[in-house]
Amino acid sequence: MAELRYRAGRIRDPGVHKIGIIALGSHLENHGPALPIDTDAKIAAHIALRSSLETGAKFLGIIFPAYELDTIDHGIHVSLDVLKDNVINTLNSAKEFLDIEKVVIVNAHGGNIPLVTELWDIEDKTDLAIVFNNKVISSEGPHGGSGELSMAKVLGIINETEVENQANVREYEEVGLYGFKQARKDDPNIEEGAIDVEENGVYVDEEYGERLFTLAINSVILDVEKLLDF
Repeated sequence: MAELRYRAGRIRDPGVHKIGIIALGSHLENHGPALPIDTDAKIAAHIALRSSLETGAKFLGIIFPAYELDTIDHGIHVSLDVLKDNVINTLNSAKEFLDIEKVVIVNAHGGNIPLVTELWDIEDKTDLAIVFNNKVISSEGPHGGSGELSMAKVLGIINETEVENQANVREYEEVGLYGFKQARKDDPNIEEGAIDVEENGVYVDEEYGERLFTLAINSVILDVEKLLDF
């Protein structure tokens, strides 16, 4: 077997070869007329890849399925159990073939957050140390709002001609989750976002999008550094 040069290339520490970074988003949900249905997946993948480039940690690609609350029907999602099983199987495959011991999951879809309650079981069934990074979710604001629009501008996936229609929440009820009354009632943050989009509309600011990406990427890099010391 060849002796691998673990110190070769631009890496922070040879220990990063034991760390993987994987993206988790959603590929099949509406984001208004200006954004594609796989916006969350593309945002998550960008953050995960950029973080792996900065640290030298292994880029593991992206998880395909996603979960969503029953009160939010804006796409095609799977049950939490199906998502959990897929994550376990994917990480076990990465562990077998890539010799990893630790993983950062970069999540860019709010509906996946309940997976955090299953992390102990995922860690147990993979024998991996796992960090679930939600930084972009906590920073970007309402679903399909200015934050996602601005990051989409950076990625080049926005339909500029439809931005003026993005805040038409009566036609595109997924923007700000405006049309999902029970979800708004259950979660004050969703309610606040829906009101914000209705009253203030949305905008696109590429510099703002870059700042959001930088914030999220730096957060993942910090998670990798913590795992190096773990």
